[in-house]
Amino acid sequence: MNPPLNQEQKVIHFLNRTSFGPTRDDVQRVRRLGIHAYLDEQLNPEQIADGLVEDKVAGLKSMRLSARELLELYPQPKQAANPSMLGPLEMAGPRQVILELQLARLLRAVYSQRQFYEVMVDFWSNHFNIFAAKGADRWLTTPYDRDTIRPHALGKFRDLLRATAQSPAMLFYLDNWLSASPDSPAQRFAPANRRRGINENYGREIMELHTLGVDGGYTQKDVQEVARCFTGWTIRQPRGAGGFYFEPRIHDWGEKLVLGTRIAPGGGVEDGLAVIDLLARHPSTAQFIATKLTRRFIADDPPKAIVSKAAAVFRQSDGDIRAVLRTIVEAPEFYAHENYRSKVKKPLEYLASALRITGAEMQITHQLLRYLGRMGEPLFLAQPPTGYPDAAESWISPDMLLTRMNFAADLVSNRLPGTRFDKEIAGNAEQLALFIAPQSLSPSTQAVLGETSGNDALALLLAAPEFQRR
Repeated sequence: MNPPLNQEQKVIHFLNRTSFGPTRDDVQRVRRLGIHAYLDEQLNPEQIADGLVEDKVAGLKSMRLSARELLELYPQPKQAANPSMLGPLEMAGPRQVILELQLARLLRAVYSQRQFYEVMVDFWSNHFNIFAAKGADRWLTTPYDRDTIRPHALGKFRDLLRATAQSPAMLFYLDNWLSASPDSPAQRFAPANRRRGINENYGREIMELHTLGVDGGYTQKDVQEVARCFTGWTIRQPRGAGGFYFEPRIHDWGEKLVLGTRIAPGGGVEDGLAVIDLLARHPSTAQFIATKLTRRFIADDPPKAIVSKAAAVFRQSDGDIRAVLRTIVEAPEFYAHENYRSKVKKPLEYLASALRITGAEMQITHQLLRYLGRMGEPLFLAQPPTGYPDAAESWISPDMLLTRMNFAADLVSNRLPGTRFDKEIAGNAEQLALFIAPQSLSPSTQAVLGETSGNDALALLLAAPEFQRR
């Protein structure tokens, strides 16, 4: 039987799971406050000053603009009213918008003091994934991140579900903005080449991926009925203002039956809201969300007992995300030895944690984003609605691991433009190991480190299995 984690290992494990990796300042603060008090702070991010990262993100002009402003200032160059008047950034068009969104995510992962919050923003961004390079989503994803995901990342699940359902970015990505009842007046009298039908994409994904899960007990008939409920949920000027609105002329006003629950005729926009309420409070949703959260924070195959406990808190708290997270982090399973460093870091987690643990200074640079792409996680560019996976097998191919090794070597050798590594701040490999695997480096890692020194030893430590995992 493995011994329990000692206090230093608990601190490092806690920070590895609830942040994008420990920094020396974080470790000292957790030691001083205790894990429980530090967790209280992190679950109330609005009370944490975050001026450093806010100043850095403020340098990214597109992050504060509306969808309309983004389209006006960063059009496709060939669509601009006067292309000769565009500056170099505007000439890049929507590519610049996506690039700045990616940079903002990376800057926040590295520098934010609200680390648990940023981890949950990343979690929900994958759970409610959209593909930022699809059509109008090139301009709609920035408001989606800012106005839909971030305000609700630690709130009530139902509010988050409704916000995503009414987000122009989601409506465009899953094509619900085009969904119309073929029996509605607008469709019956439309020219043949402009008639649209019911699109089931969102009706399926809201149950399979967002709430109930693939084994959540719904049928194809439920998919069709949910799709009928969401007809008329569309976008006003998808390539303009991009706002959500309900179009009654294309809605299916008939009676629906969803998961055995009757939705009376004549409900209009309330049909979709009724579905959101039904799904948000369904027992299968509690089980599905609890499974995904425990997979993120405990193990790829989380123990059934903690999944059940988290699901029960989800139901009892009406989907309070903070309450569920507290239950998971304070559970004995969280600190069980078998779950210590059991998770492989996703590329964003790996890259951000390397910058954080070494104290490397990061400027606005494209090179780090290129490395993320080569590692397999170009931010906001996962094409399938599942987002990026949270399981080891997706991130341990030989090519991906070699790229991580190359990144570690480039980082400690200061070969990354826009990133400055200072060995005086990072310390030597022996000092750094205390913040990676206190008293728990494997014999093989110790042997390799014993044969190297200087920057080579630091690079090997950052490429070691102990650092690849969290």
